[in-house]
Amino acid sequence: MDIIKSKEKGNLVVISGPSGAGKDSIVDNLKNYYSNFWLSVSMTTRDPRGQEKNGVDYFFASKEEFENRIKENQFLEYAIYNDNYYGTPKDKILDQLNEGKDVILVIEIQGALKIKEILPETIFIFILPPSMSELRKRLVTRGTDDIDKIVNRFKRAYQEINEVTKYNYVVVNDDLNDATKKVASILSAEKCRVDRIEEVYLNNMEEELHELLIEKEFINKDKEI
Repeated sequence: MDIIKSKEKGNLVVISGPSGAGKDSIVDNLKNYYSNFWLSVSMTTRDPRGQEKNGVDYFFASKEEFENRIKENQFLEYAIYNDNYYGTPKDKILDQLNEGKDVILVIEIQGALKIKEILPETIFIFILPPSMSELRKRLVTRGTDDIDKIVNRFKRAYQEINEVTKYNYVVVNDDLNDATKKVASILSAEKCRVDRIEEVYLNNMEEELHELLIEKEFINKDKEI
């Protein structure tokens, strides 16, 4: 038996950052360094990009369907970004946490700050690009947006970076593997927090050793007197 019993419930983890910072790439790579997590799939009203698949990358929905789900209180959080809705469905999140898995949400900063209000114990990780010039290059070369959207994303990035102090951790994605290892280290370290301890166990032998040490300490003090 281990000397401590820790809480079995997983941690809720929010990962945010400007478009082009590499949030999705880091999470895709994370399974190579940390396996005990479940990635929550967000819902959005924007159109799929490239090879994105419904139910894998996002749940794609119409504006009407999304707004109906809002009325039915089916989202943990939701926000509007570039004229589209983005939201985190509540389904399955609690079940995964209770099974001991960390649940990762890759969401926009608006939604992250809403979660911080209602679930402040959540772990918040902010992903940054190594420079703004590198961010511009990434937005242009991925070829998924027209020039107007790229300009809007770049402008918004300046605003979003100002929110970094509201997060617990910041990781600069200058090298994908290095950045992923840092995120994995954060998740592992959070499992070792003292506030996760539920109970400390000492067996009979350890208790006897403790008593002998105390007895020896008193005997030595008596000799000094």
